[in-house]
Amino acid sequence: MFTNNTGSAFTLSGMADEDLLLLRANLDAEMRTRKIAFSVGEVGEVLTIEYFKTTTGLPKLQKAPTGTKNVDALSRNGDRYSIKTICKGKKTGTVYPDSENPDKQLFEYLLITHLTDAWHLKTIHQLPWDVFREVRSWDRRMNAWYVPISGRSLSAATAIFDGSVLRYD
Repeated sequence: MFTNNTGSAFTLSGMADEDLLLLRANLDAEMRTRKIAFSVGEVGEVLTIEYFKTTTGLPKLQKAPTGTKNVDALSRNGDRYSIKTICKGKKTGTVYPDSENPDKQLFEYLLITHLTDAWHLKTIHQLPWDVFREVRSWDRRMNAWYVPISGRSLSAATAIFDGSVLRYD
């Protein structure tokens, strides 16, 4: 439920298609102006880092500098984290190998963050580098690694968060 500038209540489902498209375009433009993350990957990174920061027993993560290859977050003790976010997909985004040394370790941990359709945190799974190497698959078109979202891959990972039993209204 939302209110417009006159204070009248409305729902998105009650909006005409044309108005909904205009709202989306204006929202995207405003978010770019404010430099607010709005892709699935960016939102997943923000939610994951915040979850780590606020959860006792987990390392406190901070966003890695922009442009850091294959690393999205850093822990205070220097561990590198690559965060891959999925919403509906069956595989993670790609991890590009080092061009000079394909076996070079790129991060200490890969975090697979799964979001609900409404972009709420559903699960976070953690794979250390050695386990990532065991479960990864090669994408020939992208010339990069990815992790298939399967029982084999997720059972090899450590479940950091499982909110799949939570309801989001």
